[in-house]
Amino acid sequence: MILNVEDVSIRYITGDFKDIGLKEYFVRKLKHEYNVKEFWAVNGITFSIDKGDMLGIVGTNGAGKSTLLKAISGIMIPTKGRVERCGTIAALLELASGFDGDLTVKENAYLRGAMLGYTRKYMDDTYDNIIEFAELKEFENRPFKQLSSGMKSRLAFSIASLVQPDILILDEVLSVGDGAFRKKSENKMREIIGNGATTILVSHSIEQVKTLCNKVLWLEKGKQVAFGPSEELCDKYSAYLEGKYKI
Repeated sequence: MILNVEDVSIRYITGDFKDIGLKEYFVRKLKHEYNVKEFWAVNGITFSIDKGDMLGIVGTNGAGKSTLLKAISGIMIPTKGRVERCGTIAALLELASGFDGDLTVKENAYLRGAMLGYTRKYMDDTYDNIIEFAELKEFENRPFKQLSSGMKSRLAFSIASLVQPDILILDEVLSVGDGAFRKKSENKMREIIGNGATTILVSHSIEQVKTLCNKVLWLEKGKQVAFGPSEELCDKYSAYLEGKYKI
């Protein structure tokens, strides 16, 4: 077992402080009229995966997928429950963030590489492969802000796919670019998985999950609907989206 998630729940607390100001806040607190609301983004999630598994996480918008990924990657601490990880972890959650629009594409590649912990020598050795994989050779000296959103995501994916962690987390990153690039990115992920990385993939493409993953975690409104073999759960989830299956 390389990852164990045990009864993980994450609660957000919201109130009306920002709308009323400090003085009114204290007045309402003294009168017991200050409203606090609780929202459980994920609630009672339990599963475990082994080395070499590829887990797909599915669910409609607001199901809690991204919040759960943040807990697994260590970005957030669960309100309840625990996450046990074995080995190094790399999370590709927001591909297009962390770039500087005024720097060139090449400068941004080195910047992102440094953020991911790559040495200058490593980037020197791999830069040509990065820019070629991203299909941006003719754009490498242009300001990053001139790229389309798809180009930006291709560059980010190309840099990030150099990592060789024990656990790799991908949040909608295989949907970048056109059909040809998506196919190339899928093949790159298969290569990383083939090298032994355990992978967690969030994708709105059920076919992608069904093709790439051997296990699936299904979330809905923050709760766990099911965890099990990919093909069986993908079929049930597809039927649910079509209104042919009730949960």
